[in-house]
Amino acid sequence: MQKKHSVPAQTNTARPSNIDKDNPPQVVGVQAGDRHSFSKAPKGQIRLIENFGVEGDAHAGATDQHLFHIKRFGQQHNLRQVHLIHTEFFDDVSQKGHTVRPGDLGENIATRNVDLLGLPTGTLLRIGGEAVVELTGLRNPCHQIDNFQPGLLAHCKEAIPTGVVRKAGVMGIVLHSGDVQPGDGIGIELPPEPHLPLVYRVPHKDIEKAAPSN
Repeated sequence: MQKKHSVPAQTNTARPSNIDKDNPPQVVGVQAGDRHSFSKAPKGQIRLIENFGVEGDAHAGATDQHLFHIKRFGQQHNLRQVHLIHTEFFDDVSQKGHTVRPGDLGENIATRNVDLLGLPTGTLLRIGGEAVVELTGLRNPCHQIDNFQPGLLAHCKEAIPTGVVRKAGVMGIVLHSGDVQPGDGIGIELPPEPHLPLVYRVPHKDIEKAAPSN
């Protein structure tokens, strides 16, 4: 049986204080692909389906559809139903000699004017008129990025003394179905404090947390 998620009604929940009213958060591009290829094709519109993901997309499903995860960890709840990237990242890597467009890195939704990486775990994104996505973690950039463009991975994943900084977007689950298209606005609702930063969710650790104790 698929796990049902309750969707909080839209309220006066805390919102980020750094939103520029003259440049509101919005969708720049939407992408999907029915095969497990690296990049996804631009679409005029995609449909997000509750507890499933993007209709017709290879990574949609109630269980994780990432081929490496399935092979190594087996079936588990899909916390990667939707992949979002801020297009400001494309601007940054363009200054370092790389050309990246929406969909090139396999994301479903490309955004503008949203500090995706700075949002806490559990943040709700209300996209367009109906769709609601809950952020679950960071995307973990892998070697396929260098296969796409040599040298790009170093700008997506940076080692620092305190750990690894992952810059290639965020993952989420669909709490409420709805259509999403370029130009749609994005409402941001922060979860109750204390806020926890988005991190890369290592599948085997999630399995360990879900396992019953003796």
